[in-house]
Amino acid sequence: MGVAPKFLLCLLALSLTACAQLPRGAALHREIVASGAQEAPDIAVYPITRAFLPTLATWPAHANTPHNWLNASHGSDAQIIRPGDMLNLTIWDSGENSLLTGTDQRAAALTGLRVSGDGAIFVPYVGKLKVSGRTPDAARALVQRQLEQSAPSVQVQLLMSEGRRNTVDLVSGVNTPGSITMPSQNFSVLSALSAGGGVDSALTNPQVKLMRGTRVYTTALQRLYNNPKLDTRLHGGDKIIVQADARYFLSLGAAGQEAQFPFPRNTVTALDALTLIGGVSDTRADPKGILILREYPAASVGPNGPEDTRVVFTLDMTASDGLFSARHFHVQPGDLVLATESPLANTQNVLGILGATLGLARIAN
Repeated sequence: MGVAPKFLLCLLALSLTACAQLPRGAALHREIVASGAQEAPDIAVYPITRAFLPTLATWPAHANTPHNWLNASHGSDAQIIRPGDMLNLTIWDSGENSLLTGTDQRAAALTGLRVSGDGAIFVPYVGKLKVSGRTPDAARALVQRQLEQSAPSVQVQLLMSEGRRNTVDLVSGVNTPGSITMPSQNFSVLSALSAGGGVDSALTNPQVKLMRGTRVYTTALQRLYNNPKLDTRLHGGDKIIVQADARYFLSLGAAGQEAQFPFPRNTVTALDALTLIGGVSDTRADPKGILILREYPAASVGPNGPEDTRVVFTLDMTASDGLFSARHFHVQPGDLVLATESPLANTQNVLGILGATLGLARIAN
């Protein structure tokens, strides 16, 4: 045998050996789901089909954005006096020898009367009066009735300056954060956001968080826009925080992008996710092997849940059933969308190496 044929055989042998260890950018479909077919599988594999979707709907809810929100309610259109508010009284008395005014004085000003923690103010010749929970007009009438017992001709004017318990705080996520005075007891969340200059447009799928005392209520801003019944009435001392949606999913493999993707809306379907990641590689990806990997809590495993905590959902994008079903399959926070690599991609690499080998052989010959 000549030198050239021997050289050719050596090159072919080396090429075939290298083909077995060719580098790849993604796993093959069969490699991922193989462990699900073992005698003691460590994953559960489910195809996303029309027949499977009703079963998935019966499974325990997976982690998602909480929506423990308060429905809207109706309050007084007037302002209500709360502890901490400041009242200014002007008392008019036209009677002779008035106890409240001097000889040449027809009005007495009582300014800076702060409503105490128990909701009362002190008025001379009357004592403590509970005004908390009343409108300014009702409180004025109460003070006047009490003063009339000692000064029948008395008339009272009352001005109110709202204190801490008649304001709400816009903490973050709006264009003008700060403290806002509630003009009435019908002041709502959307009204407060509007007073704060609107929500920051840079936030992705903004989430509204309402802090009331030790309780926290959360919902998506889009839900408030779409449902007026959720535009809840604020209480004095409430705090509103608007933040970008913290949920995300991942993409790897022969995808258009390998990255972490925030949720642009409350629900993201499998088709939405594929669009967000820029589709899959036309030359590398296996359209029959789109996988969504998810991990469930141990409590979800059972007859009405997955067979294992580690679940792989398979999606065939070449079948009409797979395409339609992908529109009804919801991606969950933390999911991994994996575009597996087509076996043909490795074959093309092998043929390329063989072609290069034959070229070298011809040069050597």
